[in-house]
Amino acid sequence: MRRLQGKTAIVTGGSVGIGRACATRFAEAGAGVMIADVLDEEGRALVAELEAAGLSACYQRCNVAVESDVAAMVKATLARFGNLNVLVNNAGIAGTNKPTHEVTEEEWDRVQAVNVKGVFLCTKHAIPALREAGGGSIINLSSIYGLVGGADVPPYHASKGAVRLMTKTDAMLYAADRIRVNSIHPGYIWTPMVENHLKTMGGDVDSLRREVGALHPLGHMGEVDDIAWGALYLASDESKFVTGSELVIDGGYTAR
Repeated sequence: MRRLQGKTAIVTGGSVGIGRACATRFAEAGAGVMIADVLDEEGRALVAELEAAGLSACYQRCNVAVESDVAAMVKATLARFGNLNVLVNNAGIAGTNKPTHEVTEEEWDRVQAVNVKGVFLCTKHAIPALREAGGGSIINLSSIYGLVGGADVPPYHASKGAVRLMTKTDAMLYAADRIRVNSIHPGYIWTPMVENHLKTMGGDVDSLRREVGALHPLGHMGEVDDIAWGALYLASDESKFVTGSELVIDGGYTAR
């Protein structure tokens, strides 16, 4: 079933990991997909792969922390596809893994610029197009660490808490425009970002993957498609009565 037939979606950070999975599943469901990222080689390779499968996608280099980049990316989306119905604010970085008192101002600001300011800027520039389309769906990638605390990566956790509340605010602000805004809260998902985070912990990465996976009641880390299927639901008309909600996909991590 072509669950997104006729819709256009932007996926930020769409070249790898969760973003790549979202872009792929959206395109397979019939959407035209703008993949926005700073990983040019990976993004263009994904577009080539999707087009070879007869699907509709394009790539635009976009640093979500730079407003001119974001504005140009939204403009390019409209020029290519003619409308905008879905925004997935997925672009994010983990940042430094230090206790709070050792984090520098620059390290803190870098994470907030991508993870928080990026969501703000993409939402800001998508709203007029979503209004023009008569409504739509904004999907913000938060984290289990937007819901509970953890004794590591303080800038990242702070940023994901901010995204959770930004989601609820915008859900209220734009409900009258039929623009739904929801957040997804993944547990540990095996992505390049999580792999790099484990490397900062020292030790054997495969062993750490098993240990961290065991923190989830289901006993393992998630896969990128576990998140992409949730995003597809929120992007589709199946979720037309869902806004301001938190979709937790975490293998039971926060059920304690």
